[in-house]
Amino acid sequence: MDDRLDGIATFVQVVEAGSFAVAAERLNLTRSAVGKVIARLEKRLGVRLIQRTTRSQSLTEDGKSYYDSCVRALAELEAAETMLEGGRQQPQGRLRVSVPIAFGHLCVAPVLMELAARNPALRIDISFTDRVVDLIEEGVDLAVRIGDLRDSTSLAARKLGMQYLSIGASPAYVARHGMPVELDELEAHAIVAYSRAGVTPPWDLREPSGHIRRLHVQAQLSMDDVQAIAAAAIAGFGLARIPSWLLARHVKTGELVQVKDRCNLAPQDIHAVWPKTRYMPPKTRSAIDALVAGIPQMLDR
Repeated sequence: MDDRLDGIATFVQVVEAGSFAVAAERLNLTRSAVGKVIARLEKRLGVRLIQRTTRSQSLTEDGKSYYDSCVRALAELEAAETMLEGGRQQPQGRLRVSVPIAFGHLCVAPVLMELAARNPALRIDISFTDRVVDLIEEGVDLAVRIGDLRDSTSLAARKLGMQYLSIGASPAYVARHGMPVELDELEAHAIVAYSRAGVTPPWDLREPSGHIRRLHVQAQLSMDDVQAIAAAAIAGFGLARIPSWLLARHVKTGELVQVKDRCNLAPQDIHAVWPKTRYMPPKTRSAIDALVAGIPQMLDR
């Protein structure tokens, strides 16, 4: 009976992961071992469950029917275990997390380190990248994303807050060049700009009256990293438009002063996202709960 249950769980994982390789990664097994489990299951049942090619896999009609039955059976087992454990199940195992570079370093990582300190059996593997990773294809359990969720149909999501942009400058720069009061005055100032692949987008700014002002940025320094932009502003190179949560950190230390607060047109949503499945392991749930509790405080500083 134990072998049958192991085969069922592996089969469900293969279906929901979308590939043998990703399922193997999540189960901490080799791809060959996963393939053997499915082969034994198909042999015992006497039917083909999954049609496999070198590039894709799909469920057969028998496979679809069996998958639905397996999901219901596992759901009942999970409910029974939860009832017996009385909610005492602790997060454990490896949790793979993908986070944006700056926000990940300064906001997400501290929250997850606190979670790890409370749960010694939980192993957290954090990848810092501004690339939008394919969670299912790359075997990632959880990601934090800023902006639109382009693949939302395959993901479940929990909103963590909103990212605004503000403008800051060093006290020394303001002392030399003055504090701009109106948006029109910004054009006369030196700018440290965000750019990517040689393209520097204009600053679309909202005045308190609601009027929209587009500033075509001419910068001596342009970078594709907000922490580097903040560092250049601290060094006195000019005005910088950076996330409000990042500016607030440097205002608190006295390294920057706030020039314009939350003046971008549309704030960006920040979400925790994970592959949409019928089950959420305690390790994933604990991380999401920790982010929901910790991230809003950092955004409101």
